[in-house]
Amino acid sequence: MPPISAPQWDVLPGLSDYAATLAAMEARVAAISRGAASEAIWLLEHPPLYTAGTSAKPEDLTAPERFPVYNAGRGGQYTYHGPGQRVVYAMLDLNRRGRDLRCFVHQMESWVIATLAEFGVRGERRAGRVGVWVTRPDKPPLPDGSPREDKIAAIGIKLRRWVSFHGLSINVEPDLDHFAGIVPCGIRDHGVTSLVDLGLPVTMEDVDLALMRSFNAVFGAISAEKPCSAAATGQSL
Repeated sequence: MPPISAPQWDVLPGLSDYAATLAAMEARVAAISRGAASEAIWLLEHPPLYTAGTSAKPEDLTAPERFPVYNAGRGGQYTYHGPGQRVVYAMLDLNRRGRDLRCFVHQMESWVIATLAEFGVRGERRAGRVGVWVTRPDKPPLPDGSPREDKIAAIGIKLRRWVSFHGLSINVEPDLDHFAGIVPCGIRDHGVTSLVDLGLPVTMEDVDLALMRSFNAVFGAISAEKPCSAAATGQSL
């Protein structure tokens, strides 16, 4: 089988309605499964809202009246979406890229880490905490003396017939106070940050270009003859 063609990239203008975007994404995933459409990556922003993943706990929604709350159907717990946050919906065919969910999540994290590295930010994985984190030596340490860490990117995936949807979000310049209505991803001991909060004058267009450049380095060489393998990553999740 020949190498996989590049996905179709679309930057959606304005603030995308969540329910309408989810319906469009489901339709695109169904078309990809039928072989009627190419893989796709959508770059967008949502109005302020909270989404609940399949592992969301009711007690982690601390201000249910603050913003609309949607059941997303993806993996994970509660997360926030809003202006200033780049949401990336990745509809990729794992039938061709290797049917390995753990490796795919690892690749999504690698994609974020490579994107952040273009701005001099060291993004890191943490065992038991899906997503990408940055160490904050400028903040007081935790009671046990360990350094404070803030989450800069969230990842939540769903598969249907081995086609992925939902994806990831990177905090570029959202209102970080909006995260206060939830316990983000169920993690109470650490906070959230953004590229601008870290002192970087980065625009959404800068992040989009970095995402596009780093995608091929992580995903571009994968083919059916060279499938994704968790063993090949050298790290388990």
